Amino acid sequence: MTRRSMAAALCLPLLAACGNSGPMAGSASAPAPGGNGGSGAPGTPPAALDACGTHAYPSPEWTQCEAENYAKTQEALQEQLDPTFQQRWNEQSLANASDYTARNSSDPSWYEAGAPAACASGRSVCTGDPFRYPAAAGPDGATFYEQVAEVTPVVFYDRECARLSGRVWAPRQGRSPFPAVVIQNGSVQAPETLYWWAAQALVRQGYVVMTFDPRGQGRSDSATPDGAQGSNSNPVVFWEGLVDAIDFFRSSSAAPYPHNQRCADTYPTEVAAFNPVVGLTDPTRLGIAGHSLGGVGVSVVQAYGAAGSEPWPGLIDTQNPVRAVVAWDGIFTEESGSAGNAGGNTLGGAAGASPPEVNPQFPILGINGEYGLTPQPFTEPPAADKLITNFRVWQRAGLPAMELTIRGSTHYEFSPLPGFPVSSWCPDAASGQCKQGWGRDLAEHYTVAWFDRWLKQAGELGYDDADARLLDDDGDQGRRKLSYYYHSARDYPDRLGTRQHCEDIRSGC
Repeated sequence: MTRRSMAAALCLPLLAACGNSGPMAGSASAPAPGGNGGSGAPGTPPAALDACGTHAYPSPEWTQCEAENYAKTQEALQEQLDPTFQQRWNEQSLANASDYTARNSSDPSWYEAGAPAACASGRSVCTGDPFRYPAAAGPDGATFYEQVAEVTPVVFYDRECARLSGRVWAPRQGRSPFPAVVIQNGSVQAPETLYWWAAQALVRQGYVVMTFDPRGQGRSDSATPDGAQGSNSNPVVFWEGLVDAIDFFRSSSAAPYPHNQRCADTYPTEVAAFNPVVGLTDPTRLGIAGHSLGGVGVSVVQAYGAAGSEPWPGLIDTQNPVRAVVAWDGIFTEESGSAGNAGGNTLGGAAGASPPEVNPQFPILGINGEYGLTPQPFTEPPAADKLITNFRVWQRAGLPAMELTIRGSTHYEFSPLPGFPVSSWCPDAASGQCKQGWGRDLAEHYTVAWFDRWLKQAGELGYDDADARLLDDDGDQGRRKLSYYYHSARDYPDRLGTRQHCEDIRSGC
């Protein structure tokens, strides 16, 4: 398998055949898409597309389009000069640092266990979107935590007795049992707070969610008591640790989380014996989502138990409980290595870096950044099919798949870090929330719709119109936001069993 250098694996370094044809394998008969609910508004008027992508190369027109396209990666940097954003960011940064100090003072074993991860304090760029904390006054802040979700911090041990810090998010409204999603960070040093945009969107849509910091990330231990590292120094934590997190998420009073029992008394820290909201979840409907090296993790974990792959290694379930997958920059396969990614989830050659064989097993959505991990303007058009290499693996296996590339985007669309090059994600801080941006809004739209398509049941919010949202190519989050360099594609059955197949969504299907 082709590898790039380990440096390319760092997720977050600090500072044309289209159309519908007959039924597809795995399809199910159901009512036609339609109705209300969900995160989008299907049926909007067609969006006008500009001529970029049609100009000859080289030409002045091509160069002008590329300059305008790359300029989108700088939008967030300009937005964050807004004094309202700066004030809320500074307030939350200081509050995070104070909370971190208080935790370590009350339980010094956190500090004594080893050097903390660089983003452990949650200060500065590690704050992420400052309007998504309970201290923020807006709809994603205090209102969300008081009216929409009950959020419970949890600590649990991984298989090698490192403590993992996370949160479980449960809707305050709606009828249980709910489908569930476990979200995994990108690497170095993305804390779970960066993915609260996805957690909040999913809770609003009727999911129980868990976010957590893998070993070596955020507020989890940097290493095990025996010195085994995490994060990019030991990428196995992004698949082995994700299995541990799924075990915890699915543990109960009748089946307590086993690694807590085995690692008892390793530290004086109080750990949760089991998921406190497991009773609200439907055990038959689990999705997983991951960013960058977390995208590698979800790709590996969905494969456990598939033909040609290792058996499910978890201790709570006897078989793989996953049913749907989302990979943000992005899907990983053994066949393609890093070729199907613009520069995000690649693996290097460090000891223990090679994942188990990845074979498709469950429906997968990949969403890619156009300019990758270290954004630079294009000097010539890239290969149009480069970023759907992994989509092809699922397609050949006859499994539902969709892979999109966001126009004018970078690897950081999915982990909003103030000060990083990325498209618009907070255009109007005066509103008290970061909405109506570019790349992250698209990611939210398709992430929720994909899980709704595969995890929701009739009568639940988002069931009726999941397909309509996924197929709303001319809507606000549709093809006008897709790369004109890289193809975006889909091949999956809708709820009527009709094959929705498009090899180049932006060109029109």
